[in-house]
Amino acid sequence: MRTPRTLPRVLGPAEVEAVLDALNTRRDRAMVLAMLLGGLRRCEVLGLRLGDLSPGERQVFISEGKGGHQRLIPISATFFTAVGDYLDQERPIVDHDHLFVVLRGPTRGRPLSADGLDEILDGVRRRTGLPRLTCHQLRHTCLTRLREAGMALEAVQAQAGRRSIESTRIYLHLANAWLVKQYLDASAAIDADRTNL
Repeated sequence: MRTPRTLPRVLGPAEVEAVLDALNTRRDRAMVLAMLLGGLRRCEVLGLRLGDLSPGERQVFISEGKGGHQRLIPISATFFTAVGDYLDQERPIVDHDHLFVVLRGPTRGRPLSADGLDEILDGVRRRTGLPRLTCHQLRHTCLTRLREAGMALEAVQAQAGRRSIESTRIYLHLANAWLVKQYLDASAAIDADRTNL
């Protein structure tokens, strides 16, 4: 018997604002925006290096994608503004090119770990009252919103770094308002065809 796949709930606009308001550092804001605006996975955010960013083209090169796959994706200027603020005001001088680093304590300057990012989200969950908030939910919110805004499913697949269009269809759970609008538009077209017979 197959267990049904459950997908994370998409964050609403007020919840997104609450998450962004609950972040303590410019670094944290840039990491969350990478997931919310670019659809990056947690491992992809942590794997970013300075040379992966192309602010002029508003693109990010994902060199450590799932399954070792690489891709070049567009991302909002809002993300690059947040990264610029972090680089100018918080990131210590280090001898490596990892983008996101530890800001305080004995490991200051070392690349941020998955545990470090999880700890940041733990704090956000406590401050926002969103107990189920995860990196995957942030990514899923981005990809769902892109599809709702009219981005072709194949483009969402490329943005997400998914290998197959079928897995993108399974993954992408669209919000009810978008589905209702799509249905009503299609239904109106069918009704118009029937009346013209």
